[in-house]
Amino acid sequence: MSDVRHRYATVNGHRVFYREAGSPTAPTLVLLHGFPTSSRMFRHLIPALADRWHVIAPDHIGFGSSDTPGVDAFTYTFDALTDITEGLLGRLGVTEYAIYVQDYGAPIGWRLALRNPEAITAVISQSGNAYEEGFVKDFWKPLWEYAENPSPRTEPAVRGLLTREATRWQYEHGVDQPELVDPDTWAADDHGLSRPGNDLVQLALFRDYANNRPMYPQLHEYFRERQVPLLAIWGGGDQIFGPDGARAFATDLTDAEIYVIDGGGHFLLESHLDLVVGYIRGFLLRSVDRTAEGHARAASSAA
Repeated sequence: MSDVRHRYATVNGHRVFYREAGSPTAPTLVLLHGFPTSSRMFRHLIPALADRWHVIAPDHIGFGSSDTPGVDAFTYTFDALTDITEGLLGRLGVTEYAIYVQDYGAPIGWRLALRNPEAITAVISQSGNAYEEGFVKDFWKPLWEYAENPSPRTEPAVRGLLTREATRWQYEHGVDQPELVDPDTWAADDHGLSRPGNDLVQLALFRDYANNRPMYPQLHEYFRERQVPLLAIWGGGDQIFGPDGARAFATDLTDAEIYVIDGGGHFLLESHLDLVVGYIRGFLLRSVDRTAEGHARAASSAA
């Protein structure tokens, strides 16, 4: 099994932590985590893929082991988080890569794709939403209300998402075998959320999330024009981004591979790792590796 290296890089004056494994000469896969976790959510996935792919998984600013500047020192928006991710990939010399997006990782990944479509070789979406159909109304209603009108009336409902109980719920809801979910997952995330000032960081991102929705039409046009290979693999019991969000990719991507896993929830890697790994390996072998081989043949012929 490949070793996972734990590294830091300075990007735009901020220290960014990232996990890396596999040969840098292999096709690259960038893993983009969601709320309220970090690249730790990929701790088992990375070594399962690094025998064949170069895997990079950063912690977003404000999460995990990356810098967590206060809201007075960093503008917490998804544009800004994308800037950091883009800067990290530039520092590492990564110019072509597939992305795995989950939750918050999706709006970051979509921005990377829209900024530089040529760089993206494939997309894996695991509860990484791109369509209105994916928003589960009961979960998102208080977030939309808070984003539209941040106030003492709307804030308490979203602050509830920063509690230990809410974090545990994110991991366990919809999972038919919750005993497979390691309690260290929500304990580690709760520790990060509880850092002084981090509540204001998360509230800023809650407010900014609404700005992702107007980007969707441009994203859908990108899908239609590029027909980027895409695998959507979601938990059937996800009550944050429902499985209709996975099925919606077929609207714009003719050959999208879509799987809804019964008994899985929002953090599918915790309960169905082997199944997800199998789907990802098959998908990458059919898409990314084939593209890389084609590029190599073209370069050899040109020489």
